[in-house]
Amino acid sequence: MQGIVTNIQRFSVHDGPGIRTTVFLKGCNLRCFWCHNPEDINPKPEIQFFPERCILCAACVESCVHAAHSMDNGDHIFQRERCTACGDCIDACYAKAVVLVGETMPAEAVVAEVVQDQAFYASSGGGVTLSGGEPLLQLDFSCVVLARCRELGIHTAIETAANFPWSRLASILPHVDLVMMDIKHMDSRRHRQSTGVPNERILENAASLGRQPQPLIIRTPVIPGVNDAAEDIAAIAEFVVTLPNLLYYELLPYHPMADSKYRSLDRPNRAAGLAPPSADKMAELVAAAAAAGVVVRTG
Repeated sequence: MQGIVTNIQRFSVHDGPGIRTTVFLKGCNLRCFWCHNPEDINPKPEIQFFPERCILCAACVESCVHAAHSMDNGDHIFQRERCTACGDCIDACYAKAVVLVGETMPAEAVVAEVVQDQAFYASSGGGVTLSGGEPLLQLDFSCVVLARCRELGIHTAIETAANFPWSRLASILPHVDLVMMDIKHMDSRRHRQSTGVPNERILENAASLGRQPQPLIIRTPVIPGVNDAAEDIAAIAEFVVTLPNLLYYELLPYHPMADSKYRSLDRPNRAAGLAPPSADKMAELVAAAAAAGVVVRTG
């Protein structure tokens, strides 16, 4: 069993309880315009090009049989439409100006990486988290990794937008100890405007997840102009407080740290210019959520 992995981040403390290893899987079926992991959207491997790192050695030009790289008057030109993501230029680039994002890995290789920090999981109450992207897009691979980790006594968690038929979620739950799920807006029209999909199925799945034995954490990324009004957050809180197995509701303030990733992928950053919500704004939203009777945390 193989999957496409973009990153394995060790000593993570933001993706569930304790010290964790977060495995980022490639591919997502939402198109949130503020996405801070744009390299995880496309399900296939692709090249990131960071021109600021390039030392103009032309090693990539010589290695690329598809002529995707060229030099023009001292500038490195990357023609993405010619690239097949074969990776030859990656091996040739001394400066790491070209990076292959998305590596095909066997499930056991991923588990072997996770197991290295098992002592830290035991002492901190941590474990492994599958994130992305969207781990449910690589369902079989995710199930194998999670099942093997559980056999080894490692706590397992997933981060998901839950935009799938319920049967897909139900099939992964036997291998999961904790579910972290995003709810970005209660209004389906506004949800579609900002993510590309409506929210009816997402909310139905949230209600179903709320009745499962696995603890549930609901998260909302707070995006200026999208859901940063007190009434937006209060509406979500009034919904999630009805979920029987909810641990807490978490508000995650938008951060503008992905701009270089968008440039490296030749994609427009539609969130460019957005400022992170202020401390006062976050305090206002926490208060609005808490008024619904839900336990609130901020990221």
